[in-house]
Amino acid sequence: MTKAIKIAVVFAGQGAQYPGMGKSLYDASAAARTVFDEAGAEIRDKCFFASADELKETSTTQPAVYTVDMAAWAALTERLNLSSATFGNLQTGVLRIGGVAGFSLGEYAALTAAGVIPDVRTGYALVCARGMLMTASGRYPDGSPRGMMAAVLGSVSDILKLVESAREEDVLEAVNFNSASQTVIAGDTRAIARFGEKAKIAGVKVKVIPLAVSTAFHSPIMNEASDGLAEIAKEFTFGSALYPVYLNLSGETLDTYGTGAEEYQEKIRAILTAQVKSPVYWQKTVENLVKAGAAAIIEIGPGKTLTGLTKKTVPNMLALHVEDEETLNETIAALDDLCGNREE
Repeated sequence: MTKAIKIAVVFAGQGAQYPGMGKSLYDASAAARTVFDEAGAEIRDKCFFASADELKETSTTQPAVYTVDMAAWAALTERLNLSSATFGNLQTGVLRIGGVAGFSLGEYAALTAAGVIPDVRTGYALVCARGMLMTASGRYPDGSPRGMMAAVLGSVSDILKLVESAREEDVLEAVNFNSASQTVIAGDTRAIARFGEKAKIAGVKVKVIPLAVSTAFHSPIMNEASDGLAEIAKEFTFGSALYPVYLNLSGETLDTYGTGAEEYQEKIRAILTAQVKSPVYWQKTVENLVKAGAAAIIEIGPGKTLTGLTKKTVPNMLALHVEDEETLNETIAALDDLCGNREE
């Protein structure tokens, strides 16, 4: 009897964007072109031609990254379907999706890939609304920008102590638990500056790296965005999950056991509402994907930040990514080798 091979698929989030992202996939894959064309010429052109500064604006970044995520997913599944004799159905074949997850914004792509968000058009509408709400939430009443995020390299326990010490009357939280050596903090700009100063005074060895985002995601600064999403999410209907979805809020799978139809709809809406203002437990997500039996973790979308985090957390894991034609071909070849080496 052929032994099925599980793979995990993770989707890139905001901060991974770069000028020209997705153009190679558009040129190489009919399925990717369909995703871009459905999103529309405006966002397609921003993905391909906008500057780094233009792509940094949250209301642009979120629909752009989501579109590239879904185009890369479409290109991958297109290639897997063309090679169905080797890989089979992703639910029942030799190669199976053992779990999906997405980093922050990427969770919307993961939910779309799993069928919870029923189609790309619905996901795009949600993400556009999310981006605008987060942009507005990340501003002072006079319209000036508020807050920032920074990756901090160092001990998690040291970082948490420094956060408590540096917060004072401002917003400052540890918001992304990415690996044993990397935690992202978010909050008011002056509080993050104090964080660095407190580290120097205490002699704590940490490295603070500002991130290319426009405000403080996953922090209380996003409370207004969360409230807005709660209202907008009521307008949408969500589907059941084709694959296990590992959530940012906990690193655990979406639990649908015992829920009725309306209870399930409320559960998904509550997840989307809470996620925007709550920490992302990414290290735990990766560890749980591995515990569930993933033989490879494939990052989908621009960049390879999540691939790097996978290697930090699980050094021996086969970590692949798909962001352009070259990496798509490399990933298909690696999966072909993986299936060819399976135990019978």
